[in-house]
This record gives sequence, structure tokens and C-alpha cells, in this order.
Amino acid sequence: MQTYLHATATLKPMRPSEALQNHITAIRSAIHQHHTTNPRVFGSVLAGTDRDGSDLDLLVDPLPETTLFDLGGLQIELEALLGVPVDVQTPGDLPVQIRARILAEARPL
Repeated sequence: MQTYLHATATLKPMRPSEALQNHITAIRSAIHQHHTTNPRVFGSVLAGTDRDGSDLDLLVDPLPETTLFDLGGLQIELEALLGVPVDVQTPGDLPVQIRARILAEARPL
């Protein structure tokens, strides 16, 4: 966590939706490189209520070869690229109580 805070301390605050819009091609590339597919956005960015300091909630589908290192590496790479906190989830990571709602609401990148 300290590395992230140090790396972004000099960046201009930005809403996650702006960072997403500015780096969509690089995000898609990173998702592919980390053995995941079907990227979708959910949460405050999807609702249009994100602000400086909000995180970008991304839902991805793991491939058969996906490891926890892939998911963690994807999160670290995207945070460094975007300069905003990123929460990478797979459908199986979502709490059962809200999984169906998030899967229904999430929108493809």
C-alpha cells in the first residue's frame, strides 16, 4: 500500500471515470496480459457518482490459467497507469447477496 500512495502522491486528483475514459485501450491490453477477459465496470463509475478519491470497480472473468498473481498484478498495473484506486473482482469474489445485482448492472468496457 505504501508504494501505491507514494507513486500517486504527485498525481493530479482525478475521478476514476475520467481515468477510465483516458486510458481505455491500455486498460483492455492490461486485462488481456493478465489472463482475464470480459472487463466490466460497476459501482460509482457506472452510477455516475464517482469523485476524486473514489475507486474504479472492475469485474473480470478469469481464464483457466488465471492465478491470484494475475489478478493482483492487474490491480497494481491499473492503479499505476490510472493514478486512482482500482478494485478488481471476479464474479466468484462478489458476495452472494449482491452478486446477481452486480452481474446484471455491470457494463462492458
